[in-house]
Amino acid sequence: MLTARHCDLFNLPFFQFAQLKKYQPETIPQIKADYKAAWQDWQHTILSVVEQLGEPFAPPHIERWCNGWQVRAHFFAYFKYAAYQDSAAILSVLLNRRRLSVSLDWHCYKAGSSSIRLSDYNRWLATLDIQTFADFDLWHGSESEYADYATVAQRAAQGQLQLESPDDFFCIGRHIKRDHLDGIDSVQWITRQIRALQPLYEACFDRAV
Repeated sequence: MLTARHCDLFNLPFFQFAQLKKYQPETIPQIKADYKAAWQDWQHTILSVVEQLGEPFAPPHIERWCNGWQVRAHFFAYFKYAAYQDSAAILSVLLNRRRLSVSLDWHCYKAGSSSIRLSDYNRWLATLDIQTFADFDLWHGSESEYADYATVAQRAAQGQLQLESPDDFFCIGRHIKRDHLDGIDSVQWITRQIRALQPLYEACFDRAV
């Protein structure tokens, strides 16, 4: 189960090992141990979610806790349908120092090899039922992962449901703030949010939309 303690893992002054070695070398062994332990909890959570989801989902991608030259500023994983593994449309799960998030997202790093285009991904916006998703947050892909986002209802009321350019896209999802994580069944919560977002994810691949 994920807790506020897991968010606190990311409250570091430096993430690059070069900086840590220069300014706080004595902290490196403990940081590595803390990250490894927390990442095991994260991996267990994500693998438990996929057991709940079952088909048509493929095994999730779970980003490692470090990439060799730095520890992560967040933990990240994503889900796709087995039939759409070559697509940049993803259902992402993110844990950072501020919150746990689940969202429909466009994986920019995979855009070049994606079987669908960004314009295909953006089709879900045309199917968005404002009443059903009223309390989901909606934000532009260029916004910071730490920003405060408006809800679908708020954006709709303000007439802010339009993309700003051909390269723009929205993410839609829900969050649990760090202070509210304790006592939440994170596996069940993540599973529920992914289930709720599935119709929008499927719309990215529906040529009739």
